[in-house]
Amino acid sequence: MSSTPGTAVPAKTARIRNIPADIARSWLLVPATKPELFDDAAASRADAIVLDIEDAVDPVNKSSARSAVIDWLRNGGQAWVRINDVHSEFWADDVAALRNVPGLLGVMLAKTESAEQVKETFHRLDGNSRVLALVESAYGIEEANNIARAEGAYRLAFGSGDFRRDTGMSADREAMAYPRAKLVVASRVGNLPGPIDGPTVGTNHPILREQSAITVSMGMTGKLCLATDQTTIINEVISPTPTDVAWASDFMADFDARGGVIRDGSDLPRLGRAEKIIKLAVAFGVQPAA
Repeated sequence: MSSTPGTAVPAKTARIRNIPADIARSWLLVPATKPELFDDAAASRADAIVLDIEDAVDPVNKSSARSAVIDWLRNGGQAWVRINDVHSEFWADDVAALRNVPGLLGVMLAKTESAEQVKETFHRLDGNSRVLALVESAYGIEEANNIARAEGAYRLAFGSGDFRRDTGMSADREAMAYPRAKLVVASRVGNLPGPIDGPTVGTNHPILREQSAITVSMGMTGKLCLATDQTTIINEVISPTPTDVAWASDFMADFDARGGVIRDGSDLPRLGRAEKIIKLAVAFGVQPAA
């Protein structure tokens, strides 16, 4: 369905999204200048959709794009919204317009660099909306511990493209290891869910699969994506494997059979891993390998 920005169009959310945002794997960014794509995004396999009124929108179109997003949310849509950074001339209008809008699941705050930015955004939204802090600069990475502990912070995300532009670092796995690890450690320090990795640009699915595996190996539990056909691969790679689920099920069966007795120092970490795998397997519908 197409629409003119600013025109109220009933949302046709064809699929009920059951994956909680704290474990959501695929986060689909959708340009707010293309409201005709909102329904398709909502019906896709993405665990979460993010309507983008920041990077994807030219400054002259900010107001109309924001209105299109709000109209869609008010007419039955549900989504996160990526808003402009606090230093931009658009941030104040973004939070004022989105405050208490039905269907808003939370905001992704662009170019987050301090705990105060998260807190101020949270309060301007009347303390009713979750704030996903998108960290995109060297300064933001170094402030990640404080950002993760900020009032209103819900989860951290890595704006890898802007970070590379800010630092001159390459996209190589080795070069990106430090900022990814920093966000993982900061999330643990702030008692937040695992962070969301940056997107893979392009249409090469083997590369997307490889980079999603890096996301998992670094301890990140979600990934931004730019197209609906990326969501299935991201969901598959970030989910526990059927083999992992079989191991966890066998471990828990054995643990229960011996009355939950801890035998040695390796049992507690294995118990924690097994419980986490089973929780995710239930949420994602992953069955154990035969």
